Order: sequence, then C-alpha cells, then structure tokens
Amino acid sequence: MNDSDDAATQTPSAAQTAPTPPTANPAPETTIGRTFEVPETMTAPPRTDADVPDYVRALGLPGLADIHVHFLPQNVLDKVWEYFDNAADNYGRDWPITYRYDTDTRLDIVRELGLRAIPALTYPHKPGMAAWLNEWNAEFAGAHDDVIHCGTLYAEPESADYVPAAIAAGAKLFKVHVQVGVFSPDDEVLGPAWKALEEARVPIVIHAGSAPLPGTYTGPQAVANVLAKFPQLTFVIAHMGMPEYGEFADLAERFDNVYLDTTMFATGYFSTPAEVTPAYRERLAKLEGKVILGSDFPNIPYPYVDQIAGLTALGLGDDWMRSVLWTNGAKVLGLD
Repeated sequence: MNDSDDAATQTPSAAQTAPTPPTANPAPETTIGRTFEVPETMTAPPRTDADVPDYVRALGLPGLADIHVHFLPQNVLDKVWEYFDNAADNYGRDWPITYRYDTDTRLDIVRELGLRAIPALTYPHKPGMAAWLNEWNAEFAGAHDDVIHCGTLYAEPESADYVPAAIAAGAKLFKVHVQVGVFSPDDEVLGPAWKALEEARVPIVIHAGSAPLPGTYTGPQAVANVLAKFPQLTFVIAHMGMPEYGEFADLAERFDNVYLDTTMFATGYFSTPAEVTPAYRERLAKLEGKVILGSDFPNIPYPYVDQIAGLTALGLGDDWMRSVLWTNGAKVLGLD
C-alpha cells in the first residue's frame, strides 16, 4: 500500500526475477476461517488458498474478478518490498510479504486461485514516473494474454497527453494512489486526464482513504470534488475507503459508477469481521452491486484466502458473495 521507490527512470522491462519457491501455493491456513463461523445457509468458506477454486465452483462462479492486484517493474517492486520490510518503523507493525516470489510464480498463483483476468496495477510517487510505468504496463500486458492492460497517472501537466495515449494503446484499468503520490485528486492539472478517462469509461482504482497512514490529501472530499465535475467517472475506492468507510459508502450510494473494493477489509489484519458494525454491515448488504473483490496481492501480510474467508464471515449470504467475488468486478472490468 506504499511505495518509497527512488529509481524513477529506467527502460521498462517485463522481465522480473526473484527466488522461486518450491511450490506455487505455499500460503498457510487461514486464521479467519477458523475463528468466525458463517451461517449454515451459506457455503462453507475455504480454509487454504488451495481450497479457493473449489469454493468458487461451489458458488457456481466461473472464477474471481479481483480488481486490486499489483505487478510492477522489478526496481519499483524491490523498493515497495523494502518499505514493507521496514513496516515496524513505517507503520508501527510488521508487514511480512506473503507472496515474495518471482513474476512467473506470482502469475501462476493468481491463476490457480481462479483470477480470470489479472490486473497489473502500478502507481508513481513523483513526477516523471507515470509515463514510463504506462509503457511498462503495455509491455507486460502484451506478454501475457490474461493480464489486464493497466495505466496510472500523476498530478502533472504531462498527464493530459500520456493518459489519452495509454487509453488509445489499450489500457482498460487505472490506478491512483493519493497517499503515495502526495497530490490531490481534484488538482486542476488533472482535469484533462479525468475527462479522457470519463469519456473512455475506463475504471480507476483509487486509494484515497487515510489508512494505513494519513496523507496531506487523503480523505473523501477531494474525490467528491472530482465527481462533482466528472460525475460519470468510474471510481473504485480501494480498501473500502478505510478508515473513512461511511463517507466513501456515501459516494457509492450517490454516484452510479462509484464502487468499493474489499482490499484488506475484514481480513483480521486491520479489522476482523466481528468488528464490522451492524449499521455498516447493513449498508454493505444494500450495496451488494457496488462492492468488488480486491486483495492487494502479492503485498499482503497473510494468505490470500483470508480476504475471501473474512468476507464470508460477514454472513451476508452466498448471493452477496457471488456479486462481490465475480459479478460486480466482471461488469467493471468488462469480463461478462
């Protein structure tokens, strides 16, 4: 969820190398699935990553539509992992990377989990970085048939040119990280970029919530300001807007094309299913068509299955799970 990369300019390359594990799915058994029971009327949740495909099939789904997955240039990924390795200092708690493997292994893992299309979300933390990330994204997607061609942006004048260029090159999903980028989404310089994304109906996964660290420009107001000017933008609010859950849920209720992604929500790391208030649980039930599976793979400090088990433990029913795990994300990503 953070990026302290200082190596901004290098020739993009799809090749990434890192130690390969002996097996593609070595993650431990979920703690969420052992701790919280689900109603007997619901399909029993998976206990391990290896159980996820069977659970998905039991729900009658063709796969998972996870909208929040990261693949990055190796120099950027190294810096991201270095930041998380120092999470005790940066966040005040440890953050071990569960899926610290080479690119091919990580691709195999998400395929085995059931992702029908794989986002490769990237995001810059300073000017002059977004354009070459977009070049890398195009190359990476071109090398893998099931990878979604993604793009990103920064609050800089050049975004007026490279965002339409990325869309024209085939980008189908964008990522914006307000806290890492340290810019406001409603900066006027981004007007042309937002307009291009709105007209092209390209969804944007935007991390604008103030957790795990607040930023100068985090929070719901700037996002609301953008939507006031570009009401047809498709924003997917990362991490359910954590911790400003209510305010971002308000936006999802007000705007047809605003969604919430589940990344790290109710996984037991920041919060457990038991800590979700009855009022918010009721809102989520009513927002069944607006909640999309997100995971933050591979940069998560627990097994992937915890995300699905945690959502199941909310007890909102199999139909809600079907909507969240597949239907809503497939709609936004154009997988129908």
